Amino acid sequence: AIESVAIERVRQQFETNVFGLVQMTQLVLPGMRRQRWGKIVNLSSMGGRLTFPGGGFYHSTKYAIEPLPDALRFEVAGFGIDAILIEPGLIRSNFGDRAVSSIGSATVSDDPYATFNTQVAKATHDSYERGPLARLGGTPENVAQTIAQAIASPHPRARYTVTPSARLLITLRQILPDTVWDRFLGSQFPRPH
Repeated sequence: AIESVAIERVRQQFETNVFGLVQMTQLVLPGMRRQRWGKIVNLSSMGGRLTFPGGGFYHSTKYAIEPLPDALRFEVAGFGIDAILIEPGLIRSNFGDRAVSSIGSATVSDDPYATFNTQVAKATHDSYERGPLARLGGTPENVAQTIAQAIASPHPRARYTVTPSARLLITLRQILPDTVWDRFLGSQFPRPH
């Protein structure tokens, strides 16, 4: 839960997911401009287009990444540089285990969200490991193949959505009103009380 995350952990997440990406982009662009060619590939997530309970800060970092390639495409196309965004959905890796571990280590016993955090960790783990969405997930290799495809393309798309889970959930989020989306999430995740 947002209230229960230490601000230092929030800063660390933004440093890694947003500021590190921005700094790397700024470092490589001068060389790409000089050679009049390059491809910037930003790795976001379906989590940059929708939000799951208990992941407010992770999703915030991914939302922050979403507009960067949009702006870059306009700013650097004249130099022969493409800006591409990759949006994976559920990836069968150790993410579920890491999420459980991260939530567990951040929760203190007198935290009013302790039960919620524990239940969200379990729901997240189950989604990645064995729920219906896990069957619609992909592998790290699927993401790597998509990145390779984008890099190899002479005219890459602006966005590449990886996995059926991402395509399904992004579409649902786009078409469902907020209240219906919230009810859907309520059927998958616990609510604090």
